[in-house]
Amino acid sequence: MKRQKVDVTNKWGAAIGYSRAVRAGNVIVVSGTSASGPDGALHPGDAERQTIVVLERIDAALRELGASIDDVVETRIFLRDMNDWEAVGRAHGAIFGDIRPATTMVQAGALIDENLLVEIAATAILTN
Repeated sequence: MKRQKVDVTNKWGAAIGYSRAVRAGNVIVVSGTSASGPDGALHPGDAERQTIVVLERIDAALRELGASIDDVVETRIFLRDMNDWEAVGRAHGAIFGDIRPATTMVQAGALIDENLLVEIAATAILTN
């Protein structure tokens, strides 16, 4: 089985040694993804907008590997503060709509940057 991957282009990719996403057969695993930019967190203080950025990045990584957000079967959501669950859930629900992947949402506390409010990892399975 041939493995394909999407490289991480931020400063943490090389330092930690991981890929944004890896496809092995019909399974794609997307690493924890945040709304980081070259100068720090995008949309500081806005968990909903950060979630939209994160899910757009996840979709882009999936597309590089021949899939899309429609193929996601599971998301794992890590929050800096559980008080953001409604804002994050609202964005997650709007993007996934009727797809409704299995989801876990936990308060992780500190993320890699103090201005990042949410990190999401995903698993997609291609069925056709």
